[in-house]
Formats: sequence, C-alpha cells, structure tokens
Amino acid sequence: MQQLSGLDTTFLNIETSTTYGHVSGLAVFDPPEQPGAETFAQLRDLIAERIHLLPPYRRRLVEVPFGLDQPYWIEDPDFDLDFHLRHIGLPPDGTPHQLAEQVERIVARPLDRTRPLWELYVIEGLEGGRIAQLTKIHHCAIDGVSGAEMLANLLDLEATPRVVEPPAKPWRPDAEPSELEMLGRGLASIAFKPAKGIRLMRDSLRNLPAVAKSVGVELPEFDRIRHGDFDSSMLSVAPTMPPRVSFNARIGPHRRFAFESIRLQAFKEIKTAFGVTLNDVVMTVCAEALRRYLVERDELPDASLVAMVPVSVRTEDQAGEGGNQVASMTASLHTDIEDIAERLGAVHDSMQIAKQSHKALPATLLQDFAQFSPPAVAARAARTIARASARAWVDLPYNVVISNVPGPQIPLYAVGSKLLANYPVSTIHDGVGLNMTVQSYNGSLDFGLVGCRDLVPDIWDIMDHLKDAVDELHSLVDETDSNPRNESDPA
Repeated sequence: MQQLSGLDTTFLNIETSTTYGHVSGLAVFDPPEQPGAETFAQLRDLIAERIHLLPPYRRRLVEVPFGLDQPYWIEDPDFDLDFHLRHIGLPPDGTPHQLAEQVERIVARPLDRTRPLWELYVIEGLEGGRIAQLTKIHHCAIDGVSGAEMLANLLDLEATPRVVEPPAKPWRPDAEPSELEMLGRGLASIAFKPAKGIRLMRDSLRNLPAVAKSVGVELPEFDRIRHGDFDSSMLSVAPTMPPRVSFNARIGPHRRFAFESIRLQAFKEIKTAFGVTLNDVVMTVCAEALRRYLVERDELPDASLVAMVPVSVRTEDQAGEGGNQVASMTASLHTDIEDIAERLGAVHDSMQIAKQSHKALPATLLQDFAQFSPPAVAARAARTIARASARAWVDLPYNVVISNVPGPQIPLYAVGSKLLANYPVSTIHDGVGLNMTVQSYNGSLDFGLVGCRDLVPDIWDIMDHLKDAVDELHSLVDETDSNPRNESDPA
C-alpha cells in the first residue's frame, strides 16, 4: 500500500456536487489506417501490455475510517480494464465546437471512487476522419508533469509501436485491508501528530527570514518575531486583494470548454524581441484576452486581475512517480494597463517578484501543512473556504488559474496514428470559475480553457481574443529595439 500525501488528499477533499477533482487531456490524432473498432481494440491491447508502466491506472483508494488519516492506494484486486475504456462518436465531420460539447458532458461527471480513478474515451467522427482520445484522471493521482510522463508511456516515437518488455516482476493485486487494520493505521498516525506539529512550526519559523527578504521586509523585524516581540505593522507589505468579476462566484455542475493550437514560433519571436520569458508572453496574452472579454461586458475593474500559477517542484529523483509535486504562486496580470507591450513588461516584473517569493520557501513546507491536518477536518475547511470566497464573505486570493505545462517538441504516435495536438482540460472551483491551461507539443502551444457554464457561457470568445492578442503582440516584434530589455531565462 502507498499513502496519499496531504496535497494529494486535498484534491479529494475539494470535491462537491459541482466541483470535480479530475483533470483531463484531449488528444487529437491523424485518421487511423484501420476502422474505428480495430483502432480501439489495438489501443486496449497496448494499454494492457503497458499497464505495468502506469501505476495510477491500476490503483484504487482505501479510506481510513472517520477520516483520521490520509487515504491509501492499493493495487486493485478487482481491476477491470474494459470498465475504464469507452468508445463513442460524433455525427460525421464533427466540428471543434461539437467535440468541445462532448468533452463538456464527459468532464462534468465524477469518477467512481470504488475503482481506479481514470477513464479513457476514444471519440470518432471528427472532421477529416481524425480521431480523439479524452483521458480523465483524478488530480490526486497525478499533476501536470506526472501526467505528461504517463502520456509518454502510451505514445511512441514512430508509427510502429515499440516493443515493451514485460516487467521482471509482474504487478500483483493487493488484498483489500480490513476496516480494523485501516483504523489501526489512523490511530497510529494520530500518536505522531504532536511531534510532526513541532517540526512543522520549527521549519516555519526558520524560514520566516527568507520570506521576509523576498517581500522587502528587513530581517531584524522577523528576528523579533522569533524572539516573541511581534509587531503586526510588518504585515502591511501584503499585496492588495484582487477585484471580483463575473466568473468569481459559486460554480454550477456544468462546464464550457474551448481549445486552440497556436504556433510556438510566434511566442518565441515575441519572447526574444521583448527580452522576457515564454511564460511571460503566455501570461500577457491570457491577460489581454480577459481584458477584452471584460471590456465587452462592461465589467473591467480598475484594479488588476490576479492569476494563480501552478509550479512544479518535482525533482529528478521523483521522475516517474505519480501524485502531486506542485506548489503555486500568484502574480498580477496588469489588466489595468491598456497597452499590451507595456503590460508584457509589467507582467515580466511581477513574475520575477513572484518567483523570488516562491523560492524563499522550501518546496515541501506547504505540502507539510497539508499533510498535518486530518482529512476529515481538512475536507470541511477546504470546502468552507472555497464557498466563503465565492459568496464574498472573505477576500479572493486570485481571479483565474493560468498554467503552462512543457511538452515534447517531436511528433508522437499512438497505434500508428500521429498525435496532432494535446489540449489540457483542467479544473475550476467555487470562486474561480475559469482556468486557462496551455501545453506545448511539437511546435505548437495547445490551449485549453475551462469555465463554469453559468459564469462563462461564451468561453469561445475568450479563445478568439487570445488568438488576436498573440497576433497583436507578434505584429510589434519588428518595431521593438534590437536590444532586449533585459536578460531572461528561456522558459
């Protein structure tokens, strides 16, 4: 058995009748050489052959009674591959909007927690004979990076699938533990909570000076905290909370989804011309799309929107592992700045500050906080905080999630068909009803926008604005000075 981390359990805790913990990916392929039924059968055989490379596909949850401790994964003793594979179709020559509508319906259904937390849909009937695969998997099992690693295990570098050697030690189902055994594990964990709490407090105090330095507070001030001389005026350096807009409300159970591929080369040329990072460009075009969308609705606030940006903290030693190794940082989108080129510079500066603040804390510190709280308590707290933010009882931490996941820059194949694009389909929650995620692949940036159907019914308008924003920034490339504004990393 393998226990979930506190952060993994958080993605279970946030689930309600309207908030789902699974993430999805929509992969679009060239027309297959074989009829659809044969392609589906080949895919099933390929997954069965490589199932030893896909631990999250085999594992299901076992809860600790009364929520005393984090749940565990066990190798499912009743594993049934055919339950997880679905074969469906669109009307002939299905359009992108029709495909998006099918995706919306599928992602608005929760996963069955009595089985491994994933489903894979093969969708036929797309324009030009293309075929799509929609993979749904719970966020408690993977993050963006581990999800990309999982996808790599199912894809090949050539049209002919590679030969995968069977494991030296085949995977075996686990015997399901009794409730009494799980209760014993939970009670044993409680016995060690005080010692864990002391270590957590010690690590938090030790890192306060680093946090202070990153936000411009003099270190002696934090030394006074460590010695008991507390002055609340030091907290005045906290940033202004973001304004509320229409998608910062309580979400419903249904979704809207829009997707598009944009040339990676255009982003690289913008990055080089302005001397910023590629992620700065992504953030800026997303900000421009949101600004135009809100202007159209006569809803643009005077203050800037704020984005939450997930950051992978996965180390090389953790490559190939499931679960979540991710932290987050917040940064201003500067939607109060009208000029897009000026905003790009401001976003770059904001991201630099956010990165410094993020680096000030050890990657595991916030994860340790998540680990410390009993799941039964954390579940109620997570849902209460989200609802309080949605109902304006407390301030919002951010308006929108913007995530940029790097992917391979070479063509990949599945059972003989070339992968054309891989669109992320991420999650939303109460108070933050819009997510903008992008994944790079083979010379393109594949954008996937997910919104609450009630709060963002016209999500394709945001996608149109995003494409126009890229065109506008790219048109300014030739007008910029040949010397970039500063040195920056290429990511």
